[in-house]
Parts: sequence; structure tokens; C-alpha cells
Amino acid sequence: MKKVLLLFTVMLGTAVFAMSQESKDSLKLVRLQEVQVVSTRATEKTPLTYSELDKKEIEKVNYGQDIPFLLTLTPSVVATSDAGTGIGYTGFRIRGTDANRINITANGIPLNDSESQGMFWVNIPDFASSIEDLQVQRGVGTSTNGAGAFGASINLKTEHIPDKAYGEFNGSYGSFNTSKAALKVGTGQINNHWAFDARLSGIQSDGFIDRASVDLKSYFAQAGYYNGNTLLKFITFGGKERTYHAWDGVPKEMLDSDRRYNPSGYMGTDSLGKPVYYANQTDNYLQTNYQLSLMQVLNSEWMLNMALHYTRGEGYYEEYKDDRTLTEYGLRDFIYGDSTYTASDLVRRKNMDNDFGGFIFSLNYKKGPWDAILGGGANVYDGRHFGQVLWVKNYVGDPYFYPEQEYYRSKAKKGDANIYLKANYRLTSKWNLFADLQYRRIDYKIKGQNDVWNWQTEAMQEMNIHEIFNFFNPKVGLYYQLNNYSNWFASFAVAHREPNRNNYTDANPGEFPKPERLYDYELGYKFRNQTFSFGLNLYYMQYKDQLVLTGKVNDIGEMLTSNIPDSYRMGVEWTAGARILPYLQWNGSLTLSHNRVKKYTESVDLYIKKDPADEDSYKWSGQVDNYLGDRPIAFSPVVIANSLFSFSLKNWNAGLQSQYVGSQYLDNTGSSDRRLDPYFINNLRLGYVFYLKNLKSLSVNLLVNNLLNEKYESNGWVYSSYSQGSANDPSRSRYDEIHYFPQAGTNIMANVIVKF
Repeated sequence: MKKVLLLFTVMLGTAVFAMSQESKDSLKLVRLQEVQVVSTRATEKTPLTYSELDKKEIEKVNYGQDIPFLLTLTPSVVATSDAGTGIGYTGFRIRGTDANRINITANGIPLNDSESQGMFWVNIPDFASSIEDLQVQRGVGTSTNGAGAFGASINLKTEHIPDKAYGEFNGSYGSFNTSKAALKVGTGQINNHWAFDARLSGIQSDGFIDRASVDLKSYFAQAGYYNGNTLLKFITFGGKERTYHAWDGVPKEMLDSDRRYNPSGYMGTDSLGKPVYYANQTDNYLQTNYQLSLMQVLNSEWMLNMALHYTRGEGYYEEYKDDRTLTEYGLRDFIYGDSTYTASDLVRRKNMDNDFGGFIFSLNYKKGPWDAILGGGANVYDGRHFGQVLWVKNYVGDPYFYPEQEYYRSKAKKGDANIYLKANYRLTSKWNLFADLQYRRIDYKIKGQNDVWNWQTEAMQEMNIHEIFNFFNPKVGLYYQLNNYSNWFASFAVAHREPNRNNYTDANPGEFPKPERLYDYELGYKFRNQTFSFGLNLYYMQYKDQLVLTGKVNDIGEMLTSNIPDSYRMGVEWTAGARILPYLQWNGSLTLSHNRVKKYTESVDLYIKKDPADEDSYKWSGQVDNYLGDRPIAFSPVVIANSLFSFSLKNWNAGLQSQYVGSQYLDNTGSSDRRLDPYFINNLRLGYVFYLKNLKSLSVNLLVNNLLNEKYESNGWVYSSYSQGSANDPSRSRYDEIHYFPQAGTNIMANVIVKF
């Protein structure tokens, strides 16, 4: 990290120099903060598809659920939760695209994990309480920093530093023993130059799914120095999480009898026949983020924005595994009693610790018809993965075994750099031309042993990967202002995405996944007046070598993918809004899509019985390929519809949010036997604000989730295989192991917000 420290020094020197300069045109602090992240955002005349949520909208629904569930207020979003409550391990998809392909930044700084390319919201719980607003760009979007935008980009802007002192307490309690407590304080401006504020949060829940408990703690703090046209800001935020595993899902055969069933941690039964579960079947992680940014208005035409960032993460998950082959863990067979054991129950722990740091910059120019930005950044990731065996049943007296014995270790390094030039040029009073050119380079190395035993080599899977990718991502668009109320746009963009760690570790021996390419075509129309708004967007997303979800998962519930030569997503997105009465507003959206894999061939594992008399003698014997032709892409619903009625009269406010999600296939076969049923859910919110003498306000709120008690599953996975009685028996039986993730029925959260 020597380079990062050097950059910090250079940046501080630049800031000190900038602070010594006096500006004739002094801007307010809030204005500087508004323009701080403009380089990665779409603006009103940018020919792209996007939606925004501001602080007031977020505050109304922020009772402790993670950001994916807040995003359901925007079009084409489907959210899911392992625990069934929206707290803990959560995820989302936009236009059917999973979160590993969605670029996420905070103040323009990348948040995606460098290796998985996903975003683990559980590591920064209650981050929504520190957000000023967020923008969701569907499709490729504008050039940004970090992971490739391969279906959407989400840009989070953290809260402004208030110019007046304040305090706030936000507390919630509800179903499943769920609670949230958050305290925020701020100094306001001190001596017209300094300002500080901070937040501490704690969230706990037993979860809807059995034992799917969460214990989350987080913080957010920032300090700012403001002097005329200069803003120097330091931000740090992070979280500590402990969650009990619920990522296995509920087996299909248990769904009707016990929707809350959790197989994770099962150890057998006690003397009374009751199931026993491993108490420490948990995921534990600590993450801290640091951002140091400088924004300098150079003159009326030029503005400079620079930031340094560093993220430290470390943690592990621990689990009980039954009847595991000892050689897979570097252990020897052992004798216990009169028997020799080649397999036994054990407890393992998989660890990771990583460092991620870098810098970003943007130089903004605005004069006459030109609005241009030169920007980019560079990041370095250094990650370590290693596993330990903590305990083995009946494994005693062997001098070659000791607690916390390692059985694999690997190290990964990833460098990611990009530079972009984007410009919006006003051709006439009605026409705007937009162009955005980005070059991105990735250097990715993995060396060591993976956590998988290779039966062919009789050793842990060796990894010696060094890949370099060079991507050019051009974008172009045209915007036309029809009149004061309506406009239309058209755009075309190319995006690339490199494979993630799992794409390499789960590939067949000797095979390497290919990078993906996306051609994104968008055509949109918007209308807005004082009482009515309407939007229509058509999109066609053509993929080359798309890494599509297959329905398989690894041992921590992460879904696996494989390259598909030719596939596409196409659809239409409608948005509408109407002020029905002065105190009643309606907003809604509807997405209809058609998502297809062309010329799809399904590969299914084949197990053949080696001994006709032994039912346990089935051995893996390769795969069976089934050509199926064109098939729907997994987890891509044809219909997603949203509705929100908002009521506000005097001190009262209320909201009724509804969402319909069509059926989703668990794999790419298009089989109705392996799918999620459609669902329709409604959430009701009620609130009243008291304005008291010694307080700014006291708000009392009630949230009823899943008002109509819909029984539904928002996610799932499937593993398919064939069994064959013998090598000479041509008949085969197919078995589909299907697990679902049921969501909670009707549940309630009460909330109190005190502002002072």
C-alpha cells in the first residue's frame, strides 16, 4: 500500500495549497457536496435510463432492511433475502441481471468485491441511514469506477455534512424479535469552515427462517473542511456482522410442511430423537472503509474532484460437515474402536482477509454547449483465502492433527485501472449529443490451493491463474427536447466484464471462462407536468459469451455460471405517476421482457452404480449433454410491476407499496418443474409526526410487510443429475434437488424517529 500512502500525501498537499487560495465566487457547502459525484451520474439530458431515490423517500421506508429491498421502489428490481426478512444476507437482480454484474459505487468509489464482483450489504448494515440519495442506471449506464456495469449501475451518495448542529435517534422493533437502534449527531459548521457528524447503528433479528439470526453493528463518520470553492472531506464507515447460515434454502419436499425449516448445521438427533444443530454455524465479518476526497472549483468552467480510498476486510464462516472424506482435508485415516475410518464428521472454518485501495479523479469542464468530464481511477486488491479444520469426530491421538490445521491457502492480487472521457454537447436548443469512451485494464492473479479436492490428482485443486484484460467501452447517445414537458433519447453502449473468482475455480480442469461482452440498445421517452408523468423505455441487450446462472450453487449458496455463446434480453419499461389529489400521489412501473439463451445445451452429471448390490456405490461418470435449443434465461421474470400510493396530509403520512413478480426459472431449461411461482406482495406504511417544543420532530411509524400474507419464494437453486443402474443399463433416472428461499408472511415493524 506504499503507493496509496504516497497518493494520500500528494492529495493532502494539494488540499493545503487549495485552502490557501481565496475565491471571489464563494459557493455554499451544500452546493459543493451536490456536485461532488456528478462525474459518475446521469443528468437530466443524459440519454440513458435511470431512476433516483432521495433522502426523504429512503427515510420513509428505512426500518432496518437492507438496500436491495429499498431498491424495489425502482423499476425492474427483484429483491431476495436468505433469512426471509430483508435483513442479513440479501440480494437483488435488475432486468434479470444478478448483483455480480451490477456496478455499485459510493461517492464514485467502487464497493463491489474485487474477486466475486458482488456486493455484500450485510458487511455495511444500515448504510441506508447515511445516504443522501441514490441513482440506479439500468443497462450499461455511464462510465464509472470499479466492476464492469453489465446490466445496471447503482451510485450511492452519502449524506451531506449539515451546516447546523443536529441529533437524531431512530429505533424500530417488530416481528421475529427484530430491532434497530441508530443514533446520529452532527456539529454543524464550526467557524464557517469545519463540520463533523457520525452515526452508530445496531440491528438484530431472529429471522423468519429457523435460526437465521443476525447481529449487525455499523458506524458512519465524516469530517469536512470548507473554504470558499474548496471542500476536503474524510469519510469512514463499516460494519461487523454475525449471521447464522440460512443459505442452503428449504428443500422442496419440506416446503409445504415447514416453510421455516433450515438444514444448516444439522448434527443428527439426541437421545430423545430431537434434531441437534451446530451452535456456531455462523458467518462472521468485519469491514472498514475509508474515503478522503477533495473537491476544488477552479473557476466558473473547471472543477477538480479527487479521492483516495481504502477498505479492510477480514472474517470467516464456520460450519459442521457430516461424513466428510478425510483426505479432502489433508487428514489421514484413523482407527477408533475396532473400525478404520476414512471419513468422519468435522468442523471447518474458511477464512479470508483482504485489502483494497486506490484513487479516483474527475476533471469537469462546463462552458457554452460543452459539458465534459475526464476521469478514471486505479485500484489494487490483495486477498488471502485459507481453510482450517477445527475438530474431527473421534479423531484422537494422531500427532499429525492439531486444532485449526490448515488444509488450503491461496492468494489473489487484482489491479484495475480505467480512464474515460465523456461529453454532452448541445447541438441546438433542443438537441444534445452524448459520447462516452472508456478504456479499462485488469490484471488478475490467483496462486495456491483452492478449497476443493481434486480426485484426479489426489490433492487440493491447484490454482495458477494470471489473466490480463484490456477493454474498450464506447457509448453514444442522442437527446431531444420536444417541448417543456417531454423529451426522448436513443443510446448505444458496449460493455465488457471479466470472469470472477468462482468462474475460474468452478470451471472444468484445463478450461478458462471467457470475458463477456454486451451491446446495449436503449430508446426512451419521458413526459412530465405538474400533475402527471409518464416514461417509456425500450431496451435490447445482446450478449456474447454471457456467464449465465445455471442453477447450481457452491457450498455457501453462491450461484454458479457458465459461458453461453449467444443470448439476449429485450423488454419495455413503463413508468407513470399522477397527483390524484393534493395529498394523494400514485407512482408505478411495469417491465415486460423476453430473455433467451440461443441454442442452449444442458449438461447434467451422471452417476453410475459400480456394485449392483450396493446402493451407496454410485460414482460420478461424467456428464450427459441435452440440446434444448432456445430457452429462457434463469431468474429473469417476464413481468415485474410496481405500484406506490403515497398519502400526506398535515401531520399524517402513509404509503401502500405493491409488487408483482412473474414466474422465474431456476435453470436455463425452461422446465416448469424447476421454477419459482409468481407472487404479489403489498407493504403498508403509516406515520404521524409530532412537532414538540423542545424537539424538532417526533415521528411514530408502523410498517406492515406482506400485508396479505402471501406465501412466496423469491429465490432458489437446483442441482440435477442422472443415476444409472450399471454401465450396461441404458435406462436413466433424473433427480432434481431443489431448494427454495421462502420469505416471511405478514410481519410488523414499529418505528420511532426523534430529531433534536
